[in-house]
Amino acid sequence: MDNVKKLTNQLNELLTKNYDAEAGYKKAAELVEGTQLKSYFQSQAQNRYDFGHSLKAEIKGVGGDVDKGTSLKGDAHRTWMSIKDTFSGTDNKAMLEEVVRGEEAAVAEYQEILKEATLAPTTQKLIQKQVSSIQEALASARSLDAWAGKE
Repeated sequence: MDNVKKLTNQLNELLTKNYDAEAGYKKAAELVEGTQLKSYFQSQAQNRYDFGHSLKAEIKGVGGDVDKGTSLKGDAHRTWMSIKDTFSGTDNKAMLEEVVRGEEAAVAEYQEILKEATLAPTTQKLIQKQVSSIQEALASARSLDAWAGKE
């Protein structure tokens, strides 16, 4: 597989996972009680929406085609799908635990792509910026998770 095709596939996988994360955060924002958590989830949904647009631009920039597939792609990020499918109540702590699991998985996936020696400088910069943002979101989620457990 040539480098452009491999990179395009990796970026499209991240794009799909960001779609899932955005949907999961939106769903959590609908279900959660408390303005602080609602605001956090809404902010992260917007971040993931923005990540998606940046990833699409990068895919096009490296000469690849954006996958028009839905977030139900076979290897979709199952943690985020579970947020969308399993929360019928408003268990803030459980939602935050799912966020932590999802963000930990996202960080690992981003870091795996960063190990590639053949990344274009623009791609590397984009991936590093997004993984840093996800790590910040993960730290916030852990902080909020500790807070939610004291309610």
